[in-house]
Amino acid sequence: MPQEKRLLVDVGMKKMPFPMKVTSHAYPEGQFTVGDISINARITSEFEARWIDKFIQIIHKHRDRIGTKNLRDNILDYMNELKAASVRINYDYPIFVEKLTPVSKEKCLMRYLCTYSAKISSTDETPKVVFKIDIPAITTDPASASDKAGGLFGQLSMVSLEVNAPNDIFPEDLVDIVDKHSLSPVYSFLTAEDQLHIIQKVHREKKSSVVMTDEIKEELARRPEIDWFSAHCFNFSMLHSFSTMVGIEKGMWVPFTGYDSDEI
Repeated sequence: MPQEKRLLVDVGMKKMPFPMKVTSHAYPEGQFTVGDISINARITSEFEARWIDKFIQIIHKHRDRIGTKNLRDNILDYMNELKAASVRINYDYPIFVEKLTPVSKEKCLMRYLCTYSAKISSTDETPKVVFKIDIPAITTDPASASDKAGGLFGQLSMVSLEVNAPNDIFPEDLVDIVDKHSLSPVYSFLTAEDQLHIIQKVHREKKSSVVMTDEIKEELARRPEIDWFSAHCFNFSMLHSFSTMVGIEKGMWVPFTGYDSDEI
C-alpha cells in the first residue's frame, strides 16, 4: 500500500440542525429542543467525499435516540462505521429553565445556550464528555465608586462553565450556582417591583466578577461528582466597547482572594 494511503485525515460535518432530548431536572426523560450536530472523525486518507453520507445515515439510524443521554453509547457507532482513529461529536443547543422573579415570584422561562461534547479514540475505553453552559449574571461595574452615594452600578457578565463528570450534570444546578453567587441573576421577565428591587440592589451592594468567579470555583471544587471544571466570566461594561475576562479551572489552585475586587 502506498505511504499516502496510511495517512490520517480529519473529516466531518458542522452544525446540522436536528431534534433531540437533553438532560433536565424538570423533564426526567429529557427536554425536547433543536440542536446543531457537529461531527469530526480522524480516518485514513482512503476516505472518499461520498462517505460523508455515512455521518447522515448514522444520525438517522439513531433519530429516536438523539440526545445527551445516549451520546456516550452512540459515539461508538461512528467509530465502528467509519473505522476511525478518533471521533468527536458536539451538540450545540438551547435549554429553557423556569425561574421565579425575586419579589413578585412570577414564573419566567430563561434560555441558556449549551454544548454537550463527547470525544473518544481507539485507545480509550470510554468517551470523555464535557458539558458547557453560558449563564448571564449581573456584577458590579469596575468603574463604580463605592465611597460615593449612588456610585455603584452594574454590568452584564456572561459566565461560561465547563464540567466533566462520570454522570451528566443537570444544567439547572449550574444555573443555581451562578445565580446564587452573582450580584443579581438575569431574568426574561420582571414586574415593576422586581425591576425596582434589582436596581436598588445594584446601587446598594457590591459583587465584582472576580469575587463571583472565585465563589463559583470554590463551590464546584467541593463537588465530588465533578472530575474537572473551568469557569470563565466575560464582562461587558456599559462604559467600554470591549469585554474583560477572568477565569480558572480545576487544578489551577491560584486563589483570587487578595485581588482588588475593583479590578475586573
